[in-house]
Amino acid sequence: MTAYIIRRLLLAVPVMLIAGTIAFFLLHLTPGDPAAVMLGPDATPEQVERLQNDLGLNEPLIVQYPRWLANVAQLDLGRSIFLNRPVLDAILERAVPTLQLSLYALIIAIVIGVPAGVMAVLYRGTIFDRLLLILALTGTAIADFFLGMLLILLFAVVLNWLPSGGYVPFTVDPVGHFQAMLLPSLALGISIAGLPARLIRTSMLDVIQEDYVKVAIARGLSPWAVTTRHVLRNALIPAVTVFGYTLGDLLGGAVVVETVFNLPGMGQLVVNSIGRRDFPVIQGVVMVIALLYLVANLLVDVLYVAIDPRIRVDRVGG
Repeated sequence: MTAYIIRRLLLAVPVMLIAGTIAFFLLHLTPGDPAAVMLGPDATPEQVERLQNDLGLNEPLIVQYPRWLANVAQLDLGRSIFLNRPVLDAILERAVPTLQLSLYALIIAIVIGVPAGVMAVLYRGTIFDRLLLILALTGTAIADFFLGMLLILLFAVVLNWLPSGGYVPFTVDPVGHFQAMLLPSLALGISIAGLPARLIRTSMLDVIQEDYVKVAIARGLSPWAVTTRHVLRNALIPAVTVFGYTLGDLLGGAVVVETVFNLPGMGQLVVNSIGRRDFPVIQGVVMVIALLYLVANLLVDVLYVAIDPRIRVDRVGG
C-alpha cells in the first residue's frame, strides 16, 4: 500500500506541471494588464510601463515561465500583485472556508444520496421509487447558485431563521459557524446528491441479481438485512468513485456559491483576482485545486480496498 501511494504521488507531479503550464500561458495570453488595473484609467503610459518593469511583467514569457516553474518546485507560488503578500499565505487563509464548505456539502450529499438510493431499491417499481428519482433529477438540474438564492429567500428573508451570508470561524463561535454555513452547504450538497442516489440504485439493482443475494433471501433474511449487509456494501464502490470525482464539482461550485453567500474562500479570491488580473494568485489557486483533486482520487482508490479487501492495490485505478 505504501509503495502504491508513493507511486501515485510521483505520477501526480507531471499532472500538476501540465495544469500549471496551461494556466500560466492562458492567463498571460488573455487581454488585460495588472499594472493598468492597479494604476486606474487616469494613469499615463509611462506610469504603466514603469510599474510593469517593477513587477517584471514586461519580460518575455520564455523568461518568466522558467523562473515561475523553479519557484513552484520550491513551493513558492510567488507574490500577489494586489495583496502584496505571498500567494501561498493568501490561499491558505482562504482555503479553510472553501474546504469546510466542500466537506459539509459532501456530507449532505452522502446523507441524502445514499439513503435515497437504498430506499429506491427497497421500494423499487413503486410510486415512492419514482418520486425519489424525480427529486434526484430535480436537485441535479437546479443550478447551485439559483438554489442558494431560493434558500436565502425562504430561510433568511421569509422565515428569518438563518443568516443570508457571511462567515463565522468555528473557533470563534461554533453555533454561529454552522448557522452561517448551513445554507451554502445545502445549496452545494443538494445539487450533487442526485447523482450518487441514482448510481447506488442502479448498482444495487445489479448486485441483487447475484447468487449470494438470492441465497441470503432464501435463508429468510429480511429485505432490509439483505440490502444493508450484502447488497449495499458491494454497490458502494461506484458511489465512492462518484464522490471522489465530485470534489472537482464541489470546488468549482464553491466559486459561485461563495459569491452568493459572501464567504471569504478561495472562490471569492479567484473572482477578485481575475478582475484584477492578479496572475500569481490565479496560478496558485489552480495548482492547489489540482493537488486537492489528485489527493481525492488517491483517497478513493485507497477506499476501494477498505470497502472490498478482495480488490488488489496494484490493480486499483487501472
